[in-house]
Amino acid sequence: MVPPVLDAEDIVQVALKALDGRPDRNPSSLDDLPTALYVTDRDGVITWYNRACIDLAGRTPVANHDRWCVSWKLMTDHGEPMPHDQCPMAAAIKERRSIRGVTIIAERPDGRRVACLPYPTPLFDASGEFTGAVNLLVDITSARRRDEFLAHARRCRRLARSINDPETIAALQHMAEEYELTAAELAASA
Repeated sequence: MVPPVLDAEDIVQVALKALDGRPDRNPSSLDDLPTALYVTDRDGVITWYNRACIDLAGRTPVANHDRWCVSWKLMTDHGEPMPHDQCPMAAAIKERRSIRGVTIIAERPDGRRVACLPYPTPLFDASGEFTGAVNLLVDITSARRRDEFLAHARRCRRLARSINDPETIAALQHMAEEYELTAAELAASA
């Protein structure tokens, strides 16, 4: 059962427990999570994914075929292409350690980009043998957009303070309010 408060690390622990060290398990109890979660074997081949992966990636991953990640294309946080075999999940599998604190950009086949915080975590069986990995992908796109709108609002307000034309000041203040309103709407929808 998933805890009522969906903290990323808690969800990873619930997934590890549900899998019990076996990447070939079908943890249907995790299928309805609102956050993308998938499992790979020890070679990085995806063995299972939940419905949220399809929504995030904009495609249906191919179990027992796709390797390392569920997305079509990946980029670094700076927009540079990232080969799948160099993604955080691949690193977690190759190094047999959890990877945290990295932001990736997943590009969907329709061209839309989704900013994500991945939580790739190695999977070990009861005897301690490495068997695969689980990855939770937290979509932070709305939070990023909210922050960008707030930054635009701050710039408008700074510019308004630096000029003397009342009409321009009013226009900049109005723009700042619109940016702040959009940021508040994004925060409310998250």
